[in-house]
Amino acid sequence: MATASEILAELKNLGTEQTRKTFKNHGGPDKMFGVKVGDLKVIQKRIKKNHALALELFKTGNSDAMYLAALISEPKKMSRDELQSWAENASWHMISEYSVAWAAAESNFGWELANEWINSPEERLATAGWNTLSGIVALRDDNELDIDALNTLLKRVEAEIHFAQNRVRYTMNGFVISVGTYVEPLREIAIDTAEKIGIVSVNMGNTACKVPLASDYILKSDGKPVKKKKTVMC
Repeated sequence: MATASEILAELKNLGTEQTRKTFKNHGGPDKMFGVKVGDLKVIQKRIKKNHALALELFKTGNSDAMYLAALISEPKKMSRDELQSWAENASWHMISEYSVAWAAAESNFGWELANEWINSPEERLATAGWNTLSGIVALRDDNELDIDALNTLLKRVEAEIHFAQNRVRYTMNGFVISVGTYVEPLREIAIDTAEKIGIVSVNMGNTACKVPLASDYILKSDGKPVKKKKTVMC
């Protein structure tokens, strides 16, 4: 089995200046090789799952390694402290909103951590929290969800989204989409929330990316129940 140092050497060889430039345009840090996600998935397919290696890779602080760490992680084996450490040390929003949120959503501590993180004044922690919640509602059966609590969170988004921090606005909007798409008992309420919040303005960096209009996105499913996901890792 490959070591963390061997994986880093492999990532270095796979990195390209063009991919680095793309990630930097999205707000990426200097500490990265610039490896395409598709190339990371090739490594993931080879390694499959390895809890210890995932923890080592994340600790490197290298963005490519941190993303790969989530893909090969075993969330059910992660402790609360390990997840908290990942959230606190995420190098940028690609890691906090995806790597950290994915692992947390599939862990045994996602719900409680997410509800703590969304109250943090630290933008990356808050965004990790909202995206963790989005992952949880996409994964768990409706009868396993706290519908009342989710309804309260929708009301919070409606009241706070346009005054929230930049990336928090983005992940709040994503939460409304996820609830409206995956939680049948709250679909109509989520659509109503989406229509009330309307267009959400987010600085997406030097990119052509746009914030999805939540109401349009939810309505794409034509009112049909959407099958829950087996994993949010991608």
